[in-house]
Amino acid sequence: MGSPAIVSGQRLKKPSWKDPRLLIGVLLVLASIAGDIALVGTADRTTQVYAAREDIAVGQTVTEADLSIVKVRLDDIESSYVTVEGGLATGKVALQRVAKNQLIPQQSLGKADALNRKPVAIPMDEELPAQATPGARVDVWVSMPGSNNAYDKPQLLLPGAEIANVASGSDTLGASKTTVVQVLVTDEQMPKLLGAQANKANISVVWNPAGSSQ
Repeated sequence: MGSPAIVSGQRLKKPSWKDPRLLIGVLLVLASIAGDIALVGTADRTTQVYAAREDIAVGQTVTEADLSIVKVRLDDIESSYVTVEGGLATGKVALQRVAKNQLIPQQSLGKADALNRKPVAIPMDEELPAQATPGARVDVWVSMPGSNNAYDKPQLLLPGAEIANVASGSDTLGASKTTVVQVLVTDEQMPKLLGAQANKANISVVWNPAGSSQ
């Protein structure tokens, strides 16, 4: 019988820095580390922006005393809000209502002459719906005085008017309690509403769940 064949394998060589497989492995590790660092850096990127301490009404002059500072991540929409770095310009008024704790949009502030709606107080003897709160939309109906101490058929005067404020009040003699609703009225709508009030019209406020206006 012949002796068994002896098979000798080649000894493994130590990898060289010139080995492309080693270089590719090192690059993959470095890319993974760089990606993790970039991800952590992006996650920690927050911006200091202003938020409303309390409700801010339309027409109200806004100062830093009305605001608090919060840190949030805004990314691409940062320019849409008032940031601490950008600062708050003096003399700005609210062009739209901002609720408590909401961030301050850039478009919500402007000059007083940019206001296209003004608050008008409407005293109400009747009970308001629970939904009639600042920011809600209501329809304002009026019934003009008619003959025989009666009122004419109600007419829709202000569809979808926004409520600016609701407060308690009283009549001129202080004998009865009333509720004063401030609604935002455009200059075009103003003469009709003021005329109805001057002529002692019966004015009613109805909650508009659709929030639409005409």
